[in-house]
Amino acid sequence: MDVPCVLREQIEGAHEILEDTMADVTPEQARWSPPGRANPLGATYAHAILAEDMLINGLLRGSAPLVATSFAAKAGLSEPPPPPDQDFGDWARRVQMDLTALRQYAQAVYGNTTDYIRSLSEDDLNRTIDMTSMGLGKQSLAWVLGNIVLWHINAHCGEVSCLKGLQGARGYPF
Repeated sequence: MDVPCVLREQIEGAHEILEDTMADVTPEQARWSPPGRANPLGATYAHAILAEDMLINGLLRGSAPLVATSFAAKAGLSEPPPPPDQDFGDWARRVQMDLTALRQYAQAVYGNTTDYIRSLSEDDLNRTIDMTSMGLGKQSLAWVLGNIVLWHINAHCGEVSCLKGLQGARGYPF
């Protein structure tokens, strides 16, 4: 079994479902603030893309994320997200976004992730990644890709689908 290929196909599939779920989202739906503590779906989508960019480029590649390089000031966000030790909810309700630019940034992030995974060998997937700062100990690269990157995309896709449904729109595209 070609594990890098399987992981790449799973992550590409998750990207496709997320984008299909987002395809008909309007700017008004993206900005809508749900009751309680849930975040607007646009901020949830932005978080999913930003986190993937930062995980793949910052943590796994040891380089600057696309949002700080080729997409600096072009990711469609009025301001960068807060650092992990600050309240994401305040930012999520305040940030303005250009969905067209954010989707272009997302496509660049997805392509970057695919290129990264294509560059990996089976042996690379056994490399240890220190996730102790996130409370996850030391894990293999395969574990990080499957249990953090892939899971994160799918989890936030579910949130987006729910937030669409709360607004009377169809969530998942199927």
